[in-house]
Amino acid sequence: MLSTPHVLLLEDDPAIARTVCYALERDGIRCTHSLLMADARAQWASGRFDALLLDVGLPDGNGLDWCRQLRANGSPAPILVLSARGEEVDRVLGLELGADDYLSKPFSPRELVARTRALLRRAQQFSPPPASASIAPPHAARTHFEVDETGQCVRLQGVLLDLTRREFQLLSSLLAAQGRILSRNHLLDAVWGLHSDSTDRTVDTHIKTLRAKLRAVVADRDFITTHRGMGYSLRDSD
Repeated sequence: MLSTPHVLLLEDDPAIARTVCYALERDGIRCTHSLLMADARAQWASGRFDALLLDVGLPDGNGLDWCRQLRANGSPAPILVLSARGEEVDRVLGLELGADDYLSKPFSPRELVARTRALLRRAQQFSPPPASASIAPPHAARTHFEVDETGQCVRLQGVLLDLTRREFQLLSSLLAAQGRILSRNHLLDAVWGLHSDSTDRTVDTHIKTLRAKLRAVVADRDFITTHRGMGYSLRDSD
């Protein structure tokens, strides 16, 4: 992520856009605004942005359709949906389609800035280390997983895993902890976001599908350990 974060705002209400951009820029976050989806798509493709703030109802399309397309194409960019549709079913739909957070209108500019900052921090946690940094362990223990942060993919014993975006982030979080127990709340915050409506059950369900995909490659080993009442851990090396 750039030293000065840069977000793209897609919002068809100029008054709301001015308020949002002012609040973000006052907090040190650059904001580029687009009124139409076509313009936003062009800017997103040509410029470098650290996050996308996305309205839903637009004159030339639906913001959630673009969100779904970005995720289908493997984009890991943080996405915050801004919408006048504040019912639970709308929030759940937005999150299920790949949004990292969902903010209903009318909203507090201070809350929007805080949520944007939280998204940017989490994105930075999953960014690849500098090329000069060494991530190789100092010991010679054999490891089973290879994580490609840039390509957002993981190989298990050389086999590319078919992971969803959430499964990739979940597995990356567990691998980064290397043997430490991560609570369900910790995993919810790291993967689904601080303000997500997801529950512990969401984590358990994703762990179950992740386990199945790991066992499809290595059938005689369970890499993920369940610690009842505490959370989950993963050990890579032998």
